[in-house]
Amino acid sequence: MEGSQSQSQSKGKLYIIGIGPGSVEQLTVKARDVIMTSDYIVGNGTYLDQMASLLDKQEIVRSAMGKEVDRSRKAVELAQDNVVSMISGGDANVYGMAGLVLEVAEHAGLDVEVVVLPGVTAITAAASVVGAPIVNDMCTVSLSDLLTPWEVIEKRLDAASSADFVMSLYNPKSRQRKSNFSRAIDIIRKHKDDSVPVALVKNALREADQDYVVTTLGEVMDYNDWVDMSTTILITTNDSRIWDSPHGKRVITPRGYHRKYDY
Repeated sequence: MEGSQSQSQSKGKLYIIGIGPGSVEQLTVKARDVIMTSDYIVGNGTYLDQMASLLDKQEIVRSAMGKEVDRSRKAVELAQDNVVSMISGGDANVYGMAGLVLEVAEHAGLDVEVVVLPGVTAITAAASVVGAPIVNDMCTVSLSDLLTPWEVIEKRLDAASSADFVMSLYNPKSRQRKSNFSRAIDIIRKHKDDSVPVALVKNALREADQDYVVTTLGEVMDYNDWVDMSTTILITTNDSRIWDSPHGKRVITPRGYHRKYDY
């Protein structure tokens, strides 16, 4: 009995996988291999549907938005004796499931290896669509005050914009949070020029649904009704510029090479 229990315990492993924008093509090779060889796949139904072509032999544990804690508990429970993959959109460390799953595993005293596999984030996916907006110092701020008080979000917006960071705004609007985006823009405009380039990218790298707008900070609220939870906002710096390329508008944030080299 002791031998079989030890063998069972050695079998367990928990992966937390960032699946990127949502297509199999955007997965890392490692993430794809682990998903295909896991005993159980645990995830939000939306993300499971995006990975459907890889899910034919695994046991699937499907849950809905808002059930993150339950989902994490189930993954930790199953990982005692199985290879389990918890999938998370984008990168699991960027407003994803990594933190919560590790907290639950810690609380439960989970004695199996937990591995976090990175994925393409919304900020890097969105940036790739519009050129090179984030190549200098940058930060991300979620406008969702579901778990973070709005007063804290305001302080972060004020500090980041006053330092002229490239800023990526996640979760800008929802049915319950219609005003947070406009409130954030009001704060940022106190510190950044109205001419600062801004990109709004919806469903980045999801080919069928992808759309984007390149505008300026002074005119971004013209697109307020267009912004939703699938939109990533990239607010650049006072040094950034819009390039009207032959293939569409692109945003360039200089890294500083122009100060040292003639090109």
